[in-house]
Amino acid sequence: METLTDTTFPPPTAPADVLAPELHARLLAGDEDAWFNFVSEYEGRIYGYLYRLEGNSEDALDLTQEVFYRAWRSMRTFRAGERVMPWLFQVARNTQIESHRRKQHARFSLEEAREEIGFEVSSEARSPVQAAESSQAQDRVQRALMQLAPESREAVVLRFVEDLTYDEIARLQGVATGTAKSRVFRAKEQLADLLADVSDVH
Repeated sequence: METLTDTTFPPPTAPADVLAPELHARLLAGDEDAWFNFVSEYEGRIYGYLYRLEGNSEDALDLTQEVFYRAWRSMRTFRAGERVMPWLFQVARNTQIESHRRKQHARFSLEEAREEIGFEVSSEARSPVQAAESSQAQDRVQRALMQLAPESREAVVLRFVEDLTYDEIARLQGVATGTAKSRVFRAKEQLADLLADVSDVH
């Protein structure tokens, strides 16, 4: 009779964006190489997220700069062993909301970032958006996204672009999981109508 062994069901692998304790310690200590690698790893996704919410590349890039500055300032609030992206999305979401509340806010100082922490977000952060199948299709998708209500736009981007779970989206938006699912469903239906000839939304 065949029996199950320890190798029958291999242990699940950790998500790629789980921050190891050793790296967390280096980030807390302000290690410049660790921060450079951290920013390089995640800046593209944060820029893409903000671009889709803002619809403007310059604003998205400025906000991305500020997100990583804030991440540096608040790294002690992050717990080693947890996923990085949901935490960064929360920082990005708060940054974007606050930027809209300030009618005349001072631009984030890139020089300040260089002097204080020794990193800057490079123009390569634009690549996730530029990598769209065609600039025309990308423009149509972005115009369609901007027609959605802000919370619906964010929900559908987090689900279908960033691949967050409904539970993670619900926590980010401060709503019940069922509400997050409803927002994603409604946004998907709206985009399907707006993008009848574009296959970016599944």
